[in-house]
Amino acid sequence: MIGRRRWHDDETVDVQIVGGVVRGVRERGLLAWRGIPYAAPPVGRRRFASPAAVVPWAGIRDASDFGSAAPQALRNPLVHTPADVIAADEDCLTVNVHAPLWDDHGSNPLPVMVYIHGGGYSAGSSRDFSGQGEGFVRDGHVVYVSFNYRLGPLGYLDFSRYSTRDRRFESNLGLRDQVALLRWVRDNIGAFGGDAENVTVFGASAGGNAVTTLMATPSARGLFARAIAQSPPPGAVYPSSMSARWAGEFVEILRGVLESRAGHELEEPAQALPVDTTARELLTTAAPGALVAACTVLQMRTPDAYPGMFCLAPVIDGDFLPHHPLRAFRDGTAYRVPLVIGTNNREGAIFRGRVDILPRTPARIEALFARAPAGSRRRMRAAYPGLPARRAAADFGGDFGFWFPSTQVADYHSRFAATWAYRFDVAPRLLEILGLDATHGVEMFALFARTDLAMARIITAFGGAEEYAAAGHRMRTMWLRFAAGAPPEQTWPSYREPDRSTLIIDETDRVEHDPRRERRRAWHQFLPDIG
Repeated sequence: MIGRRRWHDDETVDVQIVGGVVRGVRERGLLAWRGIPYAAPPVGRRRFASPAAVVPWAGIRDASDFGSAAPQALRNPLVHTPADVIAADEDCLTVNVHAPLWDDHGSNPLPVMVYIHGGGYSAGSSRDFSGQGEGFVRDGHVVYVSFNYRLGPLGYLDFSRYSTRDRRFESNLGLRDQVALLRWVRDNIGAFGGDAENVTVFGASAGGNAVTTLMATPSARGLFARAIAQSPPPGAVYPSSMSARWAGEFVEILRGVLESRAGHELEEPAQALPVDTTARELLTTAAPGALVAACTVLQMRTPDAYPGMFCLAPVIDGDFLPHHPLRAFRDGTAYRVPLVIGTNNREGAIFRGRVDILPRTPARIEALFARAPAGSRRRMRAAYPGLPARRAAADFGGDFGFWFPSTQVADYHSRFAATWAYRFDVAPRLLEILGLDATHGVEMFALFARTDLAMARIITAFGGAEEYAAAGHRMRTMWLRFAAGAPPEQTWPSYREPDRSTLIIDETDRVEHDPRRERRRAWHQFLPDIG
C-alpha cells in the first residue's frame, strides 16, 4: 500500500511508494531518502526517448545515498578540455526527499519544495549542497525534493531529425524528465509527509529557466501550485530550426571525436569511420564520454558562432513545448500560478575568459547591434556608457541573458497572476574588490544556509559574512512563507505595471519602483520580438 511506513531500531525508515519499498535514514535530526528512481533508466533503446515508468524492484531498496550524476564534464566544460570527462551513469533519473521527523508535525501534510539544479543544462546534480535543502527543512518544516535529470547532448540537444520508423528520438528530454519528476511527486510525496496539492518549484540559472519553461509546458499544468525563478534566462529557448542546426554540427563533431579516439586507442593516426555510418548509429552507439566531449566542443563554439544563444536549451517543438515561454507569458497561456522572479545586481560580471558565454565581447555585442532596429542603437549605448568597455559589456551581457527577459516575464505574468520581483544586491567585500559584486549565483550559499563551505568562507574572508548570511536567511524565510501559501513578505508589494515594485535585497532591504527604467526602455526597443 502506497504510504506505508516502518521504523527500525537502527534509525532507518521504510516507505512504500510506486515501484516498491525504499529505506531512508535519520540524519542530523531529519529524515532523508536518496537515489530513488522516478523513471526507468534512459539507457539502451531508451537513450533519446521520453522517460518511461519506473521499473519495480523486489525487496527493500537502500535509499541512503545519492544516485549517479548525469554524464557531464568533470569541471566547467567551457574551461577544460574535451578529454576531461567525468565517469557518470546514463542511469541518472533519481530523486531525493528530505523531511522533518514525522513526530515534529504529526499527521498534517507539509508544503513541498521541488528544487531544480542549475549548471547550464550541462553540469550539476542533486548531490550539490543545494540538493539537500536542510536549511529549508529545518527553518520551515517543508518536504524538500531534489533530483537529477538528463543534461548535455542526452537531455538538451534535439536529435528528432534523425528519427526513423523503428527508432524515435524525442525532443526536450531534460524538460520531459522534469515533468516526469513532478508526476512522481504528485503520486508519492504523501508517503513522505508532503502535500501533493501544495508544491512549489524553484531553481536558479538553468534551474530558473526550467521553472519558466515548465510554466509554458502544457503537460506540467496542475503539477505545482507556485513557482520561484532565480536568475533565469527565460529567453534561452529556441525554434526547432535552430536546434536542428546544432544537432547537425554536433554529429559532425562527434564523428571527429570518435575517429580521434579510435586512432589513439590503436596508437595510430586517427581512423576514419565507415562513410556509411549514419548519424543515428553514431548517436545510439557512442559512449557517454564521447557524447559529452563532442558537446563541449559545440558549447565552446556557440557563443561566437551564434552570439546571444546557448546551444543547450529547450526547443519549441510545437508539441511538448508548443510556444516560446515569453510568448506564452505575454498571451496569458502560461500556467497562472503565483510567481517570484528576480536576478542579481550584476549577473554578467562572473562570465569572464573561457566561461564567457554571454554577448559581452566586442564582436558579439556588434552582432547584436547589427540585428537590432537602427533607431534603438543610440539609446542602448546611452544606457551602457563606454560599451564595449569591460564593466559596461558585462552588464550589457548579463542584462541581455538574465535581467531584461526576467522583467518581461514579470510584466506579462503580473497581468494574469500574482507576481513578485526582486533583485539581490548583497556582495561580500572580496567580490567588490574583484569587480564581481552581486554576480550570478552569489546568493546560493547564503540562501541554503551553507556559509560554512569553503567557497563561501573565501568570498567572505575580507568582510561582509554576517550581512551575507543574514540576507540569505531573510530570503529563505520569504521563500518558505511563499511555499506555505502566503505572500513572501508583508512589506514586499506585488509586481504590477507600470509601477513595477521590486524588492532590493541588500544589507537593509528596500522597495524600488521600476529600477533601471532607462535600461528597460532601451531593451524594449532593442529586442522588440519575443518569439
